[in-house]
Amino acid sequence: MTVEERLYKLEGIVEGVMAVLPDRVSALEARMDLLRQEVKAEMASLRQEVRAEISGLRQEMEEKFNGLRQEVKAEISGLRQEMEERFNGLRQEVRAEIAGLRQEMDGLRQEVRAEIAGLRQGMDGLRQEMRAEMAGFRQEVEEKFNGLRQEMRAEIAGLRQEMAGLRQEMKAEINTAFNKAMLYFTGIAVVLGILTLLR
Repeated sequence: MTVEERLYKLEGIVEGVMAVLPDRVSALEARMDLLRQEVKAEMASLRQEVRAEISGLRQEMEEKFNGLRQEVKAEISGLRQEMEERFNGLRQEVRAEIAGLRQEMDGLRQEVRAEIAGLRQGMDGLRQEMRAEMAGFRQEVEEKFNGLRQEMRAEIAGLRQEMAGLRQEMKAEINTAFNKAMLYFTGIAVVLGILTLLR
């Protein structure tokens, strides 16, 4: 085969390819358009699925947060009620303790009064005995009167010292009871202040 024949045959092949090529390019472009539309549809569907998933997750998170908020509110309410019950119990205990201290103070006051009344009666009785004894023995033991007077003064001084010591002890006990009462009143004031702050 000569070169001219080969060139002629090659030109025929090229012309055949050029004749078929536009149809294949058009078919390829049409297929690419279909693929593009399918991809767009797939992306739109995927976008809708993602949005629906995000919406579901958001709703689920909101429900969980709402449930957690309700649990926290319930826990806080329970703690507040428990604290109020404890403070009320403490207030009742403090009031009972103060009432007991008042009763003890009243009893101590009655004891002190009874003791003072007993001492007065004892002194009155002793004074009557002394007068009777001095009247009976005035004439008989007049020479011993001065010595007896000194002894009686010494006994009276001892009784006065005992009374002074008893008075100091009673004052100390009363002061101690008063200090306890002040401490309890201070505790009540602190508890009431805390309750006021909590409210």
